[in-house]
Amino acid sequence: MTRSLFPQRPAQQPGLDPSGLRGVSRRSFLQYTGTLGAAAAFTVALGACSGGPASTGSAADADGSPTDTIEATLAFALSSGLDPINASSAVGTAANQHIFEGLVDLDPITREPYAALATALPEQGSNPLTWTATVRDGATFSDGTPVTAADVAWSFTRAIDPANTALMAQFLPFLSKVEAKGDSDVVFTLSSPFPLFAQRIAVIKIVPKALTGDATASKAFDAKPVGSGPWKLDSADANSGLRFSAHTGYNGPKKAKAKTMVWNTSTEGATRIADIQGGRVQAVEAVPYINVAQLQGKVKVEERQAFNQMFLLFNCSAEPFDDKRVRQALHYALDTDAIVKTALQGYGSAAKSYLDEANKDYQQAATVYGYDPAKAKALLAEAGVSNLSFELVTTNTAFIVDVAPLMVDQWKQIGVQATINTAPSASVYAPAPDGLVAKDGFRVLAASGDPSIFGPDADLLMRWFFTGSTWPTDRARWADGAPATVEKLLDQAAAESDEVKQKQIWKQVLDLVADEAAIYTVLHTKIVTAWDDKKLSGFKPAATTGLYFLDAQRTA
Repeated sequence: MTRSLFPQRPAQQPGLDPSGLRGVSRRSFLQYTGTLGAAAAFTVALGACSGGPASTGSAADADGSPTDTIEATLAFALSSGLDPINASSAVGTAANQHIFEGLVDLDPITREPYAALATALPEQGSNPLTWTATVRDGATFSDGTPVTAADVAWSFTRAIDPANTALMAQFLPFLSKVEAKGDSDVVFTLSSPFPLFAQRIAVIKIVPKALTGDATASKAFDAKPVGSGPWKLDSADANSGLRFSAHTGYNGPKKAKAKTMVWNTSTEGATRIADIQGGRVQAVEAVPYINVAQLQGKVKVEERQAFNQMFLLFNCSAEPFDDKRVRQALHYALDTDAIVKTALQGYGSAAKSYLDEANKDYQQAATVYGYDPAKAKALLAEAGVSNLSFELVTTNTAFIVDVAPLMVDQWKQIGVQATINTAPSASVYAPAPDGLVAKDGFRVLAASGDPSIFGPDADLLMRWFFTGSTWPTDRARWADGAPATVEKLLDQAAAESDEVKQKQIWKQVLDLVADEAAIYTVLHTKIVTAWDDKKLSGFKPAATTGLYFLDAQRTA
């Protein structure tokens, strides 16, 4: 997933490209990305029930803000629906963490799994392919209807049904079937062992079967979702934001600690800074790096190392990028430390692996692309390449726009000429014949992505970019057998119960993707969040896109 971290720049969603799923149809892709008017249609559907967020309440601060309302400004616009099997926008995924529950959820701050709708983490049976979970007694959806085991089984079955081409399906390749046993118990049957099962099922949020039973119902649900989480969505508008109220029937572990919640949205860094400085809100995400010092000492400001990465992706079917030495050369030519210092004001780190160093599964790759222009020139010479020139396609994500000219200047130092073509991500990733990456003349892409909002484990993060057809095949045209090796290794690691052996296999994948450099990380960013701790307690910043208020409350 990406973040807008500089003011006055357009922003895109957090790299959660919906076409990262296997076998997605063109129609589904357009639905997820919002191209060809889908986003506009969603705005109309949501806006019909919303006059735009506005604070409500009785008791108030000196500035007039009600003390029973949490107010925040997020850095992205709501650009997708909220059906949790497909929601991919930064705002949508953050909202769903408040509206819905999984049987298991990942704490958005610690990323540790906890029993949410389930009474406890799922238990593995004597058969390693069978797991069982029990639904919390008395759990209800926000419309007052009870949550049953049938709803849970349906939520999973619906997600893994190939006919639905659900985004979440790619994270559950091991799941064969899910069945309800009575009103409370749910039995999972796996096609292969998966020791990470208890945390991976957090990707599936539970929805009422009665409201999602067919395509027509699901379309309506996408705009007006109903979940069993601590908050219910009252209204949503793609331009002005979202309004929530506490789900009074909620009886789970993360009860809402305020009556209402208002999320404003703005891709403009200057607007978010004004909102937090002026007291309009108690929290903002994606503080522009150049404004951090401005806020320090006035409100709480905290940085968190994130997976969110800038990567280079090459058309590996086109000369000379079919030779990995050329791809490697362009990485060695980059003084990433200088790029981080200049474009990111130091709020990032040069990649030493596909995984960021804060990730619990982090291992340094065998190939680390330190700044070495002499080696870059030597690799180009070995590959028989001279006078290389190409168009560099970039998304219009703020920090990508800032970094791209620096890369072009550094490539000039090794005799490589590149011109920049910047476009919104929908135009970059649209299917053929419209998308820039899909065109025959495409050669190199610089973009960002952060699938870690779905989960932080190495298996999930590596599957996003390196398995399936969309990223390695359709975009990178990486077809020399390496992607098949990656998928085979990941499947082998997924079934490994010994954590040491599992990490050893993951290390093989980390080494392989670094050496191949077909799709590979240049740098990882840091996320900077600001909040007023005098008016908001219990809040903590996340290392992923979004703001999360599951433990937060207003203080007078």
